[in-house]
Amino acid sequence: MADEKQVFEDEKSHSPSPSQDIEIGVVASSTPAPQDGDEALDFLKSHHHVGELTPDEEKKLVRKIDWMIMPLMWGCYFLQYLDKTLVNYAAVMGLYDDANINTDQFSNLALFFYVSYLALEFPHGYGMQKLPTAKYLGTMVSLWGFMTAITCVCKNYGALVATRILLGCFESAVAPSLILITAMWYTKNEQPPRVGIWYLGTGTGTIFGSLISFGFQHYHSPTFTSWQIMFLVIGLITIVVGVAVILLLPDNPMTARLTPKQKYHAITRLRSNQTGIENTHFKWHQVRECFADPQTWMLSLITISSNVPNGAVSSYQATIIKNFGYTSKETALLQLPSGAVSIVSILIATYLAGRYDQRGANVVTLLIPGILGGCLMAFLPADNKVGKLIGNYLTNCIGASLPLLYSWSAANFAGHTKKVTMNAILLMSFCLGNIIGPLTFRKGDAPDFVPAKIAIIVTCAFAGIMAVVLRVYYGRENKKRDREGRVAQDVSFADLTDRENASFRYRL
Repeated sequence: MADEKQVFEDEKSHSPSPSQDIEIGVVASSTPAPQDGDEALDFLKSHHHVGELTPDEEKKLVRKIDWMIMPLMWGCYFLQYLDKTLVNYAAVMGLYDDANINTDQFSNLALFFYVSYLALEFPHGYGMQKLPTAKYLGTMVSLWGFMTAITCVCKNYGALVATRILLGCFESAVAPSLILITAMWYTKNEQPPRVGIWYLGTGTGTIFGSLISFGFQHYHSPTFTSWQIMFLVIGLITIVVGVAVILLLPDNPMTARLTPKQKYHAITRLRSNQTGIENTHFKWHQVRECFADPQTWMLSLITISSNVPNGAVSSYQATIIKNFGYTSKETALLQLPSGAVSIVSILIATYLAGRYDQRGANVVTLLIPGILGGCLMAFLPADNKVGKLIGNYLTNCIGASLPLLYSWSAANFAGHTKKVTMNAILLMSFCLGNIIGPLTFRKGDAPDFVPAKIAIIVTCAFAGIMAVVLRVYYGRENKKRDREGRVAQDVSFADLTDRENASFRYRL
């Protein structure tokens, strides 16, 4: 085994200083950068000579990491999806009459949620970099659980607006936190299936939400209605999970419940990622680089366009199915296959992306059934309920593209501040798509909402085209760097960005 201590000193010495030029891809730039490297460096310098890691030991280590963090990450994403979509189920459980709201006001509830979600992304990004990530996440989970619970006392439009705004403020921390945590623990090929596991919270959330909606509809009370008790129970469960995250989820590999040897290898096995683990120093030059990077805006456009149908389906799925001619209880049960479609598509797509290291191709593949589903809902005759229902189920494949976009971003953005900035932009793009989606459902288009279904087709097609363009861009960038033949020394934990590090190659 090479002298790791010397390698760490090499990394430290290659962290760029104000007097050094920095490699931007294959071109030189005079942009200065701070001298500090990744937080993992300090740990590694004091924990060398721990011995080799055998393949069997690595499998056991990865399995231990999986059990330590994945259930909690899945729980967070499951509850954030369930909590924000409870209003979808409440819509067919009497919310309209009890709160005296109409279709346009219901659409505004989704709008206000995502506007506040969008507004808090950059503040959350800064907070996650400066504060312990897991503790920050757990606090936000507990706070949005509280907002979900008190929604049970909201019996007018103004009160619902207030709780939805605050819910969006707190829930907006979850996805960027989970993306950061995933990148801290897993190699680039391991990341897509792990993102897929915690993103399964969407499909399992849909199934669980449908079942509890069906169950609570059998509860009758003149003072405390079925949708009210549903919000209260789920909100209290969320608070408990938030406390568990604070107590049990490690902030990074250096502070985890692992032996010193396991911590050491949990860090060094990520050397090939070239993206680092954590750095608490906010670097403005990395922020500027992120905003000037073409891949930032291509990923943003793909995320916005693919989430227009996602926002429409998640907020209006119950309404769409009920308008096919089903009762409220039938509508609750008929949403179960939507969750199953989501789970299957997520598992297959993220497995293939990790197995063959192909994210872009899988994004395009998932958007095709979304386009087909939109066509079935928009253009089939009104009496073909089964065909329209199948179309609705197919649109749930679209949401499975989001974990691939998350893992694409995690793999191709290096430098901790740049990663945090991109996560914020990615989630703001997610919000924009989800803001636009419900607005395509206009009161005047009821009950068929054909223009909204056509919007699903158009936005999916655009997202697919942009995914192909981004993949071509990455391929050209890699070939350009290969032609130069310039390979930097090992700077895995020097907190360099993907453009500063000449060794960095983009994942397709």
